[in-house]
Amino acid sequence: MLNEFKDGKITSKAVEDVLSLYPYEDIIHTKVDHHRSLRKGFPEVIYGKGKSENQILDIIKTLSTTANKILVTKASYGAFTKVKAIFPETNYDEIAKTITINKNPEEKLVKGTCVLTAGTSDMPVAKEAIITAQMMGLDPDSHFDIGVAGIHRLLATLPKIRKAKVIIVVAGMEGALASVVGGLVDVPVIAVPTSTGYGSSYHGLSALLSMLNSCAPGMSVVNIDNGFGAGYLAAMMMKPYN
Repeated sequence: MLNEFKDGKITSKAVEDVLSLYPYEDIIHTKVDHHRSLRKGFPEVIYGKGKSENQILDIIKTLSTTANKILVTKASYGAFTKVKAIFPETNYDEIAKTITINKNPEEKLVKGTCVLTAGTSDMPVAKEAIITAQMMGLDPDSHFDIGVAGIHRLLATLPKIRKAKVIIVVAGMEGALASVVGGLVDVPVIAVPTSTGYGSSYHGLSALLSMLNSCAPGMSVVNIDNGFGAGYLAAMMMKPYN
């Protein structure tokens, strides 16, 4: 293939398309995708929940040979201390439960994203979204605890919110904040239901269904407690502004 490229028989784009499918590295318990960034623009992200501390460390060791940024979501503090002993530049966010390694900390971040929460209890999911967005090159603004129970808090913040190009709304209970915001802005809204709430919230199902059935147009909904998915989607939406 490289000889064909050298002879001008195929384009560099054709070579990249083929290489984007390879390779992965088999480390017994995990097949690490080294070329995720070629296909998606960002390295493989590690979902920490359910993985042992040693498995997380093994994956990070393998990923670090090709990736400048590493993100672990739903990670324990114990996993962080194990990684920190090998990679001193590792950071941990106690609220978001994320482990991050960034070999390019001087990267210029792009403004234009805003993250909102209905309540303080929604902050862990919002922080996961914020950290994911930051790792993917964004510099999100954030406004916490502006839910509909005190809607004057939202209205007071609205001028700042309307400056954003993409808005992430994180809400539990009945999930009403996403619909309210969606009806007040002219940019995409990413709605994130959280498992915050009393019994009939059904661990976030009520908020999820409310957001899916919203009459406010221009709103996309990710899974319950999926701050990572929201931050990732926001970064993809913001690519034209990078």
